[in-house]
Amino acid sequence: MSFPRSLLALLSVFAVTYPSHAAHPLLLCDSANNRVCVVSADGKIEWEHPAVHPQDCWRMPGGSYLFCFKDGALEMTPSHQQVWAYKAPTNCEVHACQPLPDGRVLLVECGPSRIIEVDRQGKIAKEIKLTTSPKIGRHDQFRGTRKTKDGHYLVCFKGEHKVVELDGDGKVLREIKAPGDVHEALSLPDGHLLITCGDGHKVIEIDAAEKVVWELNENDLPGNPLRLMAGCQRLPNGNTVFVNYLGHGHAGEQPSIIEVTRDKRVVWSLDTKTFKVLSQVQLLDISGDVTKGEILR
Repeated sequence: MSFPRSLLALLSVFAVTYPSHAAHPLLLCDSANNRVCVVSADGKIEWEHPAVHPQDCWRMPGGSYLFCFKDGALEMTPSHQQVWAYKAPTNCEVHACQPLPDGRVLLVECGPSRIIEVDRQGKIAKEIKLTTSPKIGRHDQFRGTRKTKDGHYLVCFKGEHKVVELDGDGKVLREIKAPGDVHEALSLPDGHLLITCGDGHKVIEIDAAEKVVWELNENDLPGNPLRLMAGCQRLPNGNTVFVNYLGHGHAGEQPSIIEVTRDKRVVWSLDTKTFKVLSQVQLLDISGDVTKGEILR
């Protein structure tokens, strides 16, 4: 039995229709428009601050916003008062930041190839050198980098398609090969790692033995294929919010942010009217202290 093409097109529209607002307030890195934004649950921009190619962002316990961008990192109040700043050296790109319990901010720098912890005075208090292949250009060296509760570092070696775990002194503990240019490696409370695989068009969750226990593949979500999988946040209910970066020729074609259940059902997706290319997100109505790792992202 065959259907007219017009009917098939209509059916495809209904197949990919999801709630278009997050129903959550969001903090976003808007790569296309070089800004960091706070968006209300009904989709209105409530705050924004300019930043060149922002890559990572956090709302701090006191209500200020910490974010990194190509040339460094800033912490700004909602009234745009600077709380803290770090200026990166020349020939450097900053692609990850994280607030730490002692007040320092963790950054990863492409170019200098290092993890640094910067104190509240903007001075480097700790440095760990990273070794990457000379074949990898500066822009493709590193992405998501996190310090875990046990003091280890998880570093996404983007161009080498691997996640590297280091101890507190920078000693390599393990290397995990990934099916793509990894952008995020999230340590979960059960010991699993959730890894977004960039242009590998894939997400994997692995257990302590590095066995894949869950995955999201390119065409698992009807009408919303995985492009470059970037930032993510695991929610208390077990769902995960993913950023589908659309900057390589797909800007505005589909939602950039989706919440997905364990059984790969889309709960909501952010509409494409205002935001064409996003790289990172934090849901602002999930309680927890980001400096203590209580927000899983």
